[in-house]
Amino acid sequence: MATARKEDAAKKPASKTAKPASAKVADGQHLTAAAAKTAATRPTRPPFDKILIANRGEIACRVIRTARRLGIKTVAVYSEADADALHVREADEAVFIGPPPSAQSYLVVDRIVEACKSTGAQAVHPGYGFLSEKQEFQAALAKAGIVFIGPDSHAIHAMGDKIESKILAKNANVSTVPGHLEVIPNADEAVKIARSIGYPVMIKASAGGGGKGMRLAWNDAEAKEGFVSATNEAKSSFADDRVFIEKYVEEPRHIEIQVLADGHGNCVYLGERECSIQRRHQKVIEEAPSPFLDENTRRAMGEQAVALAKAVQYKSAGTVEFIVDKNRNFYFLEMNTRLQVEHPVTELVTGLDLVELMIRVAAGEKLPFTQDDVELKGWAIEARVYAEDPFRNFLPSTGRVVKYLPPDVTSGDVRVDTGVYEGGEISMFYDPMIAKLCAYGPDRAAATDRMLRALDEFYIRGLNHNISFLAALMAHPRFASGKLTTNFIAEEFKSGFSAKDLPPRDPTVLAAIAATIDQITTLRAARLNGRTTPDRPALEEDIVVVLNKEHHRLHVAGGGSLFTVRAGERTLEVETMWTPGEPLFSGRVDGKRVVAQVDAKGAGFLLFHAGGQADALVLTVRRAALLKLMPEKAPPDTSKFLLSPMPGLLVSVEVHEGQDIKAGEALAKVEAMKMENVLRATRDGTVLKLHANPGDSLRVDQKILEFA
Repeated sequence: MATARKEDAAKKPASKTAKPASAKVADGQHLTAAAAKTAATRPTRPPFDKILIANRGEIACRVIRTARRLGIKTVAVYSEADADALHVREADEAVFIGPPPSAQSYLVVDRIVEACKSTGAQAVHPGYGFLSEKQEFQAALAKAGIVFIGPDSHAIHAMGDKIESKILAKNANVSTVPGHLEVIPNADEAVKIARSIGYPVMIKASAGGGGKGMRLAWNDAEAKEGFVSATNEAKSSFADDRVFIEKYVEEPRHIEIQVLADGHGNCVYLGERECSIQRRHQKVIEEAPSPFLDENTRRAMGEQAVALAKAVQYKSAGTVEFIVDKNRNFYFLEMNTRLQVEHPVTELVTGLDLVELMIRVAAGEKLPFTQDDVELKGWAIEARVYAEDPFRNFLPSTGRVVKYLPPDVTSGDVRVDTGVYEGGEISMFYDPMIAKLCAYGPDRAAATDRMLRALDEFYIRGLNHNISFLAALMAHPRFASGKLTTNFIAEEFKSGFSAKDLPPRDPTVLAAIAATIDQITTLRAARLNGRTTPDRPALEEDIVVVLNKEHHRLHVAGGGSLFTVRAGERTLEVETMWTPGEPLFSGRVDGKRVVAQVDAKGAGFLLFHAGGQADALVLTVRRAALLKLMPEKAPPDTSKFLLSPMPGLLVSVEVHEGQDIKAGEALAKVEAMKMENVLRATRDGTVLKLHANPGDSLRVDQKILEFA
């Protein structure tokens, strides 16, 4: 194990974009009574001199930011893969803890404890994931005399077991879903229990999480099959094959309550977060407050969450998750005994810094406010920006972040929590999160509009990301209506996600932007060639903008920073200071602020704006007419090849040259982002040639094997 000062840990100087943009959270941005009392009672001496963050990525940077504001020195830990990571650069000290696999580094309790001892760290903030909910980690720190910034071990244990936590919730008079919470011995018994509860039912692993060990059953056959598969998955994922069965709530919403408790018997709830937009049980969009709850339901859920926290003598920040049906009946789901990924939306609407309050509670302080001081002001939405390819079934994307331009946060209505920087890498060993993007507004509509613009402003290149998918979600009419359920994505994107899900909200606006870009580029080229000067009249001509193969005939006039674009009966004034080569077109169209991402693509360019995407080609009227006569170029035939759908490691090839194969048969295994992906044959055939070997690092669309 090696210990290094910050300047030694980062061998090369950080780039100008290395530091994440600061986010105003608790210093009066959205001042509430609770926030005011927190600021007024902030001690002059830091609660701790030095803390260690037992995590990585954006959450480690998030904790460092608060610690720095409080005057607390920080220690980062890192694996070989994270030697140049942003959290290592940001911390005051950094300690090397092992190889890239988390099981050999971030999950090794003894190494974290030793890092605390070697650096003199008095306390540990675990973030989320890794060791944050491991009872043995909290116990090991306590034995070493190191403070755990989180709940006591008995609360972690009580809430970590889904069966025991539901029994505790029921005893605390918390609403629970009808179900059978005892261990189920076999599949036949599972069928009997499912019948008694009434279909549909959900079969769940007791020690589960992240959607693993969960099966939905609508009949006896599915209950029997679901019990076997859930049990097997739970055993392999959690080394615990216990499962339970509960009633499946139709049209469910996932709504959670943020609680905060100290060691003096005080506990409050800080409103709710709507987390219903999920993909495969993983949250994608979160918001606070929920567009569904009324004040009475919010109060009832909050009071029950507090009752459960008090029942386990909870101390620190925690989250009680509920499932809510279409009639606002709510049922306890589970309690997360840690800081949640989506905590920023609660901070934005309450004005509180949850990390600061966790640190102060861990130092023995009382909560500086009561429930009566808690207010929810405005609306906040969070979108999780991941390194994944939404056009390829969300397969993970790894590699170097070649370009990273986050939205401007100085106005206070946008917040970016990130652990990456331009030139950094997204490793195959860890979660592929790039950033958490949050938008704030006085109401839901304003927050949504700000989020759409922030997504337009978020420019990332070098690897695939899901920003286009997030924009499509935010621009979806069903999202705007607030009619959300946990099935939202499955119902609205039944065939997956593709470019057809990104139609321009207003094609004329995109066409006007394309025409303006072309006009600016043409004028610049003319000036460089000496054919015109800035004080001469600008070009005026009719052009055709081809957007996604649709022709828009426009008349363009103007120059400098102001242009007029006429499309039929509609005339648009476009004002911009954009110059050729800039990745973001920023300006105003008819007085409304717009931002569009601009990428060169062949003879044209690709535009991304307001949840819409379009290939743009600007032509003269004559060339546009000729284009319609041109035959379309057929894409190359790749049906004879098995191509890697993602960058990753080729773990194995399951077939050999000359082997006959059947549709559905496993051909190869590719590992990426800690997940092993089995590639299967889509039709019968014969293997002609192998183009890659086990152990090879693959790029997207690299040939693995060829069929006869």
